[in-house]
Amino acid sequence: MKVKIRKGDTVEIISGKLADKGKRGEVINVLIGERRVVVQGINIRIKHQKQVQTQAGRNMNPGRIEFEGPVDISNVMLVCPKCNEPTRVGVQRDDAGAHRVCKSCEAMID
Repeated sequence: MKVKIRKGDTVEIISGKLADKGKRGEVINVLIGERRVVVQGINIRIKHQKQVQTQAGRNMNPGRIEFEGPVDISNVMLVCPKCNEPTRVGVQRDDAGAHRVCKSCEAMID
């Protein structure tokens, strides 16, 4: 599957939770098979973890662990670094290869 959003890109949430809608963040991970992305500071989840003793004698840290959950890729839009606006992404091919291009200002995103 081809995905036009990559790790390290800045994206804006365009739909989903009202608390997260309109926020921007950096893509931490792209789950290509599931068509989902993990964005820093967005879709915060809390996991309650008990204290567990491992065979090596170490204790895992108990308590509440906060982490970012994945968001569907259709709910985010790439932010163009030149015009600083959420935009659709096009692909432009030349001799050097394929490059991602902003649809509104036609600047290269790579």
